[in-house]
This record gives sequence, C-alpha cells and structure tokens, in this order.
Amino acid sequence: MTKNVLLAIAVGWASTSMAAPVTTTALGHNSPTEFIDAPFMPYANPAAPKGGTLSLDARGTFNSANKWMTTGVAMIGTNYLYDTLMTGSLDEAFTMYPQLASKVTYDPDDTSWITYHINPAARFWDGSPVTSADVKATYDALLNKGPMYIRSYLGDIQEVQIVDKQRVKFVFSSDDNKEILLTVGQFPVFAKSSVDTDFEKITLTPLMGSGPYKLSSVDAGRSVSYVRDPDYWGRDLMVNRGRYNFDMIKFVYYQSDEVAFEGFKSGQYRFRSENKAANWATGYDFPAARADMITKEAISSQNPVPMQALVTNLRRPIFQDIRVRQALTAAYDFEWMNKTLFHGQYERLQSYFHGSELAATGTPSAEEMQVLSPLLSKLEPVQREGVLNEWQLPRSDGSGFNREGLLQARQLLLDAGFYYSDMKLFQPDGELAEIEILMTGETISRVLLPYIRNLKRLGFDATLRQVDGPQYYERMRRFDYDMVVDVFAQSLSPGAEQLGFWGSAAADQMGNRNTAGIKNAVVDEVIKKLGSAKNREDIVLYTKVLDRLLRAGHYMVPMYGKSSTNVAYWDQYRHNDTLPSNSVGIDYWWVDKAAENRVNSYLKQ
Repeated sequence: MTKNVLLAIAVGWASTSMAAPVTTTALGHNSPTEFIDAPFMPYANPAAPKGGTLSLDARGTFNSANKWMTTGVAMIGTNYLYDTLMTGSLDEAFTMYPQLASKVTYDPDDTSWITYHINPAARFWDGSPVTSADVKATYDALLNKGPMYIRSYLGDIQEVQIVDKQRVKFVFSSDDNKEILLTVGQFPVFAKSSVDTDFEKITLTPLMGSGPYKLSSVDAGRSVSYVRDPDYWGRDLMVNRGRYNFDMIKFVYYQSDEVAFEGFKSGQYRFRSENKAANWATGYDFPAARADMITKEAISSQNPVPMQALVTNLRRPIFQDIRVRQALTAAYDFEWMNKTLFHGQYERLQSYFHGSELAATGTPSAEEMQVLSPLLSKLEPVQREGVLNEWQLPRSDGSGFNREGLLQARQLLLDAGFYYSDMKLFQPDGELAEIEILMTGETISRVLLPYIRNLKRLGFDATLRQVDGPQYYERMRRFDYDMVVDVFAQSLSPGAEQLGFWGSAAADQMGNRNTAGIKNAVVDEVIKKLGSAKNREDIVLYTKVLDRLLRAGHYMVPMYGKSSTNVAYWDQYRHNDTLPSNSVGIDYWWVDKAAENRVNSYLKQ
C-alpha cells in the first residue's frame, strides 16, 4: 500500500470505496502520518552520544512503584519502565507509530474493532517475549482495578481478545468513538505474571516491563533512579532512534520549591522546569550562573496552555448558584498578581485551550451557532449569555485594591440571596459563608493568600488548609474540598477523554478527574460529538463550542500560564536544533561529555 493511501486512511478514517480491512504501520486520528516512511523522528539526533545522567526534581513523597492502582502514591518516572503498543508523535496532533506493535489492522468502515500485531522481537527485561496474553492481562487489570479516570477513558472497550500469540484484538461497544482505536495503543504493557500477582500491591518493586530503563535505586522519600537497559529490545525502532540517550535518569524529591531551587543551584539535580516567575526574572544570578555554567531557555509549544485554576467543588451547596461562582472569579486580581508577584511574565487564561487553534475567540461563528442553537434552551440564562458573547475575564487596574471587582462580586452574592449580618457573610439558608482552599506544599500559598484576603473582604470565612501529600491525594480522590488548585493539560486532539474532566458520570466516580463536579447535559452532548468527530475541522469546531460552555459555566477561577516552557539546566545537556512543536522532548536530549566534565570540575571546587 502506498504512503498516500495510508495518509488518506489516517486522516479520514472512513471511505465508502474501501470495504476490506486495512493493515498499516501508523495511525492518525484526523491527523497526518507524516513520518510513516522516515528513518527517525525530525526532532531526534540518531548520532546522539549515549551516557551521562539526567537529573530532575520532584515534589512530595512516594510509597509505590505502580501508578495504575487506586491506592498509594506512585514514584515519578515509572513511564520509563514500560513500552506501549504504539507511541505518539511530538510534531502531530494525534498520530501513533510502532513500538510494541509493529502494525495494526482495522476496517475504516467499521471502527468497532482493531487488531494490534505485536512485534515478535519485543521482550521483557527477563528475556521473555511480549505476547497478546500480556496485553490482555494488562488491559483487563486497568479496566477492573485501575484508577476510575482510566476506566472511564477506556470505557468503550467491550472485550480484549487473544487472536494468537502475536495478535490482540480490541472490540469496542460501538464504532462511534474513532479515537479509541489509537487510545488503546497508549498504555503501558506489563507481563501477565506480574499483573496476576502484584498489580494491587503497594510496593517499591515495579511490575515487569519491557521499557528502555529499569529501576536502579530508591532512597525512600528522597530520590528514585532509573538505569538504561543495554539489552533494550526496541532501541533500533524508528521512534527510538536518537532517543533514551542518558545512562541514568534520577529524580530528587523536595518538599518545597524553594528548597528545590537551592538544590538546583548546588548541582543536586541539573535540569529544572522553572515555574516560578520571580526565579526566572531575578533568581538566576548565583555563582554558577555567573560562571556560565547554567543555560536558560524558553521553549515554545503549539499545545494548549494547561488550564491552571481554582476549582469550585459543585458538590458543595455553597457553589451551586452560578452567580456565586461569578463572584469568586471577580474577586481574583490577576493584573496585580502578574505585576507584583510574576514580573509581568504570565498571561491570563481566557480559554481552556489557551494559545492554540482550539481556543474559542470572539463571538460564535456560524458553524458554532449551528451546534449551539439547539442546545441554548437547556442552559441557565447566565451561561447562555456567556456562551453567546465575546469572552473576557474581569480586569482590575492592578493597584491591588480591585475595588470594581469586589463591588461586582458583592452585588452578585446579594443577587444570589447571600446577606450580611454582624460584618459576616451568610448563605441564603442562614449558614455562614465558609470556604476552605486545600493545598499541599508551600509554593502556591503566596498566590492564594492575596485571593484569601479578597474573599475575606467580601465577608467569606476563607481559610487556606495545607496538608501533607498522602492526605492531599486521598482528599482529592474523595472530592473532599471546597476549592482546590488543579491543572488540566490538553492535547491538540481532544476527544472522549474530556468526559473524565467534565462529564456528568465522572462527577460521581471517586478518583476521576472531574474535580469541579460538573453535571451539565449540554456539556455531555458536545463531548459526545467531539468524541465522534470525523475530521480535523470537526475537532476544532466542537472543542471551541466546549470551550465556550466551560468558560460560561464559571466552574473554576482561571489563574495564569504562558505559551512557552521555561527550562534551566547545567550546561552539559544538548538537544537537536529542531525541537518538537508540542513538547520539550527531553527523551531526545543528550549529555555532552566534555561539558559534563567541565561542570563536574566546577562543582568540585
């Protein structure tokens, strides 16, 4: 089959002229398979030297090597232990290339099934072959014992069938969800023997994998290290050429970002994603930086900026009235924070898909109105108005008083039936208006405390509750909070996974990602249309409509973000001149040995 035919299949999924199943080596969900014949990915350097250590930081603590179970706190970096059936392109919206599977077979006219052909060369660390039985055991465990958001994400799987030792067939409940054909290729595959005995154990011994790294050492609560497997079966795959160049990858744990930054300065770890604007603006004036040992780089991305927001828990009665949620947004003073705390480096997130072609702008287009018109009557008036109008979050004058915002918020609260007595704010039912914001770690507190002050000026009995990592994760699983800061990262090809973020069913599923508790039939309907989109234009259209609905529901208070990723690293790491369009692509970087020696000599002084 020619490349052009394969591309047409990948982009369109369905063709009335094709009645027979197709076998291909690349899949794209309304996305091209541009590199199907390439010897390596364009952002890879196949001549990159192997060796050295990539060291990074992590937060909190851990007590488990398995992040796919419902209990325990998993160590960071376990994705390096496992291969997936196929692996994604960092330059395309949603395109997958072979990893454990060498090819796939499916019917463009009947997408209710797909067969993955496992590469006969694929091996686990112990030398045993990866078979269809391992794939089936893995997915059966994820569907029956995995986290709720994963069960929801894979919910369209009806059955996983073993065709033979090297072929595994996924059968779906319908052919509506086109992206599920690729989705099932994204998850790690474990050895069946490990799944059967250890899947639900809280242990620091990982399940048997086939990935490029093995667990090397664990310093409980302090660090975890992975060592590159010299016998890794997949090192010569197209997607892996020039990839996984570090002999070791180490994560050093810290309880706070302040301590972590000091650790970076002293070389305890050597690659840092810098998320603190003050550090980026003024913090890199320390001896190593002045000695030209540190490189700072802002790496751009076409991906949507992750929505970081203060989430209101709609399961709490206090947040049920949309006017209350509007008031909470009006009380947030981004302009003052950006000027005072962030050195003007951040953007206010006006969209759940900010900075990408998926973000809704202006008033709805004619195509958007065709989708929205039948749904408008099902929305409450405030949300309906917000959907139809050009969106703009409240702006302050940056003085720090936010007088207009707080006056607007006060009026919204009064309109919602709240009232004042003895200088305190009460809910319509007579209960005191109390809000507790849950957090772990200390980094975000300096951003939340000014917001807490504004809530108190409105009369709320507002508090900030800091808890340790395990308690925080458990409370998040149980939706036990009033408000919480959450981050919603999006790809350029959103689809059925949005049900886990915003779907009504997910609101009642403990451990799912619908932290706001959104239950909106219109949102559900639009996500369903998005999941069955037949081309790229439909994905963009339905995502923009979803964006309008989420914004106008005032489910959370958007905070801040930026369209590039700030990284700082000791001057021993190198990357290809061409970086991925959608990622930093750290897996394709490498160590310059001479530069590393120079850094090591400096640190020994």
